[in-house]
Amino acid sequence: MEGSNLTLTHGVFLSIVLLIFLAIAFRRGVIIPSIAGIFIIGLMAEGPVDGSVLDQLIFGLQVVFRALLNAGVELFDIMLVIALMVSMLKSLQATGADQIMVAPLSKLMVGPKSAYFVLATAMYIASAFFWPTPAVALVGTVLIPVAIKMGLPAIGAAVAVNLAGHGMALSADPVIQGATRLTGGAAGLDTNELLPYTMLFSFVAGSVALAISGFWLMADLRRGKIRCIEPPIQKNLERPEEKYTSESFVPGSKQVRCARSFGIGVPLVLACIAGLMICRAVFNPDLAIRGGDATALLGGTAILLLVLSTSAHCGLESLDEIATHIREGFFFSIKIFAPIIPIAGFFFLGNPEHAEKVVGEGTPGFLFDVGAYIGSNLDGSTVLLTLGVTLVGVLAGMDGSGFSGLPLVGSLSGSLAAGAGLDVAVLAGLGQVVTIFTGGGTLVAWAFGACADAGIAGVSPAELVRRNFIPIAAGLLVANAVALYLL
Repeated sequence: MEGSNLTLTHGVFLSIVLLIFLAIAFRRGVIIPSIAGIFIIGLMAEGPVDGSVLDQLIFGLQVVFRALLNAGVELFDIMLVIALMVSMLKSLQATGADQIMVAPLSKLMVGPKSAYFVLATAMYIASAFFWPTPAVALVGTVLIPVAIKMGLPAIGAAVAVNLAGHGMALSADPVIQGATRLTGGAAGLDTNELLPYTMLFSFVAGSVALAISGFWLMADLRRGKIRCIEPPIQKNLERPEEKYTSESFVPGSKQVRCARSFGIGVPLVLACIAGLMICRAVFNPDLAIRGGDATALLGGTAILLLVLSTSAHCGLESLDEIATHIREGFFFSIKIFAPIIPIAGFFFLGNPEHAEKVVGEGTPGFLFDVGAYIGSNLDGSTVLLTLGVTLVGVLAGMDGSGFSGLPLVGSLSGSLAAGAGLDVAVLAGLGQVVTIFTGGGTLVAWAFGACADAGIAGVSPAELVRRNFIPIAAGLLVANAVALYLL
């Protein structure tokens, strides 16, 4: 990317990004700077009508709305699956099935430390086979309540599933290899050449981050800086006190039989879905259920279980009661995601695909262009190349989509490493891991991963990202050191 291709609008966009970082550093909200940034970009863009100042003002206001609408569309599938899973949980807790469902898992989690690592391990395995977004709905809704009962704070549960799923597993993508194919194709590499390095760097960065986060979390628990408090999912899932009380939890009653049936049946159904996804991913990749299809399968299963549970528990009254569960599920999901949409709307403009949808055809991806320009001016020193690809990966991931920046880091790694006589696979593998750790949802609060993981644990995405920053920065620095050694 030549410097002449960077315009004044690129500079304005980057200035707003720096302003947002400054606001985050001072723990201030960034919604107003994000909306102002979208409006300014709209005012500076070339509108469809070459008219008056009033016409440009109208276009700027339209850009603001379209940017938020685009972000909402992109985020809605995650919002929907979380809303449906929470609705299902509300119905299950109304029957008492949640207590039966999580009871066997208490043997695996005997305290906050074991809960932290059991959550991380389970999330990594599930995410490796069918990606983290559906995995967190599957693993998080079952295991996080158990972990909290064992003394792990909700923020600790969110960190564990976030680092292991949207960090380690997604950045390596060892089974599905969608990320590796994108990066390798742009860098001119086969996936077999690239995969060992993405596995290595993701393991190094993720292990360091998990270890530091775990140590920090336990230290804060001992000092009383954080407490184990039930997340909103659990607080809001209180059993009704006025309805169905005549036989509530009486041995042999309909309520107890219903609770046992769903307490055993729901984990069994979810385990069967996980087994089906894993078997197809391993033995029949052409029919593998992955990504959006996996999310859709989980969401559809959740609403079916919601209907069955509510009907079994409430009988004819389920015709009215199910609306209450769905309404509460959507309230919970929208409460988590509403502040994220304006922020995502601004950062999505850094991606050329989203920028064209919002502003118009021919609009550049502002962050992508800046990242490409920086990368093209770092040919020479191995240290500068490594740190430069890391910086480009961070910038490319700032739009909140871990995969959208992979062609950029792949192509830059291919051209820069080849020109410097270095191993392209090492540089491209590092770039992939950094980009997905950033954009996949561990370092930016508006990314899909941060929203989904924080939402399912009932914490703020911004709080999760703040908790992640130092551990992930340390992990990525160690990964950089390993890359320098290999280069």
